[in-house]
Amino acid sequence: MKKAIIILTLAAACIGAYAQDDAQKAAAEAAAAIAQAPVNELPKPKPVYWTKSLLTNINFAQTHLSNWAAGGYDNVTLTSYVDANANYAKDKMLWNNRLQIDYGFLYSDDKPILQKVKDRFYFESKWGYETPIKHLSYSANFDFKTQIDNNYNYVTPTDQQFADASSKTQAWKNAARNNLKSGFLSPAYATLGIGLLWTPRPWLSVNASPLTGGFVIVDNEDLRKAYGMDLRTKYEGQSAPEGYMYRYSRFELGAQVKVDANFTINDNLKYSTQLVLFSNYLKNPQNLRVNWDNKFFWKLAKYFTLTFATNLIYDDTVIITDEAHAAGWRTTQFKEFLELGFSYTISSKKK
Repeated sequence: MKKAIIILTLAAACIGAYAQDDAQKAAAEAAAAIAQAPVNELPKPKPVYWTKSLLTNINFAQTHLSNWAAGGYDNVTLTSYVDANANYAKDKMLWNNRLQIDYGFLYSDDKPILQKVKDRFYFESKWGYETPIKHLSYSANFDFKTQIDNNYNYVTPTDQQFADASSKTQAWKNAARNNLKSGFLSPAYATLGIGLLWTPRPWLSVNASPLTGGFVIVDNEDLRKAYGMDLRTKYEGQSAPEGYMYRYSRFELGAQVKVDANFTINDNLKYSTQLVLFSNYLKNPQNLRVNWDNKFFWKLAKYFTLTFATNLIYDDTVIITDEAHAAGWRTTQFKEFLELGFSYTISSKKK
């Protein structure tokens, strides 16, 4: 009996040892198979070279008076603003593009026609390539600026104009047509500058273009004299020429400096400014053309903003006419506006 128990014990031990060897062998084979299996790596994200954004802003104001002793007129004002950006950056190269469109009008009971209060179409394209010097790049800068629609000096019609017109509204329209101030491509400014771009801070850039060429275009014949167009050769020396005697465009060659700054004061308040100085080598280079724009953008709520902006222009080729200066004069132009309205921003990235 003892012999039988000893034999069974030895047999069980041998079977267990054999089974353990098989398990260890199977585990080793499985580990080797796992080690040799291909590794599925996650795909690397594609680099992002383009960043895009679109800001839209609509502002509305309305006034209604009923038996108002102090006087006044019912009126409605509607203005809009679009700021679209598409910027490219890869390695040492950048290409920034920006389009700004301002448009707005006013309707008042005292003048039964739509009166334009804002109109600007401004496109900028800036290319840069880094130099060995830190924060300095070779650059090319293109600008195009004009307005979308006609703008008038809205004067009161004369008694004769009221008598000749079929309606009060038509009399106001006829009076306005005789006082055209600007229109599409009248004027328009297109410039291309070659130079250097300095970006000492992310929020500041200075573009100096000692070689800047461009055209001033005035499509409307009646406005060419007011915007400093040159006389056609065969009419030079004549006094008080009519509009058709002036050239359609004027070529300019000079130097331009453009300074852009964008400040984020806090999460809700932003300030941007742009100063552009241009000197025309070909005529009166000492008289700088100045364009200075400022804008404060205050986010009051998710979709509501308060905007305060100013535009200053000095251009000695532009002749300003008003009641005090019927013959016209050269002076500083200034515009400011304060608006409360609806704003929506879209930002996207191309991957």
